[in-house]
Amino acid sequence: MEGSHRAFGVRAIQGGGAVSLLQIDNLSKRFGGVVAVDDCSLAVAPGSITGLIGPNGSGKTTVFNLVTGFIRKDTGSVSFNSKSIDGLGPDRIYGLGIGRTFQLARIFPRLTAVENMLVPVRRKGLRALFSRADWGHEKARAMEMLEFLEISHVANSLGGALSYGQRKLLELGAVMMAEPQLVLLDEPAGGVNPALLERIGDRIRRLNDRGITFLLVEHNMSFVMNLCSEVVVLYRGRPIATGAPEAVRKDPTVLDAYLGA
Repeated sequence: MEGSHRAFGVRAIQGGGAVSLLQIDNLSKRFGGVVAVDDCSLAVAPGSITGLIGPNGSGKTTVFNLVTGFIRKDTGSVSFNSKSIDGLGPDRIYGLGIGRTFQLARIFPRLTAVENMLVPVRRKGLRALFSRADWGHEKARAMEMLEFLEISHVANSLGGALSYGQRKLLELGAVMMAEPQLVLLDEPAGGVNPALLERIGDRIRRLNDRGITFLLVEHNMSFVMNLCSEVVVLYRGRPIATGAPEAVRKDPTVLDAYLGA
């Protein structure tokens, strides 16, 4: 499975001279009287695996929702490949090359694993999934990705019959079918047994080696520290520390934020 970039559906990173692939500047979001994200600025370098950590309620998933267009910002800006994506909806942002997973794996429980893999490559809805006979190329790509993730043995099993860890892997595989440049992972380790967790981390590294940039939200600090090259810490909606994992781990401000929470 050590094939070419094309075999894994990886799109080459554009704008090679850019300092950051994703740039967030002064982003803010309120829900009524609650400030969820407060003047947040951060950058994700192309080719990196960046961790976004912080206590519960610090605004991590809200940042993901703002970047991917699921909710609208109050202030600030978001750029991808040095171009503004402000005001775009989720489908447009997805089409530009930003994939995303969720805290609770979002799959179609009544579709087989391989059918789940095909949905992202047909943006016309589920009816189109069954409307054409010529699925050879897409199915071959899907099966190759399932083999890469080591879940090809469940290719014909319904999504609803898979274990939670298998669903997480399936969701990651489905995102990769759309050939993203950047993937936002929301708690990839959450609820996953240690054996599958090790596989998820390994596959993220191998996809990163093939040119995919990752930004992940995660509470499992061991997973983050072993996987990420850069870590950003959010507290009450704004970054309080950014740097290499070991430096962030020892930062007194970070320790105070977690202990205080």
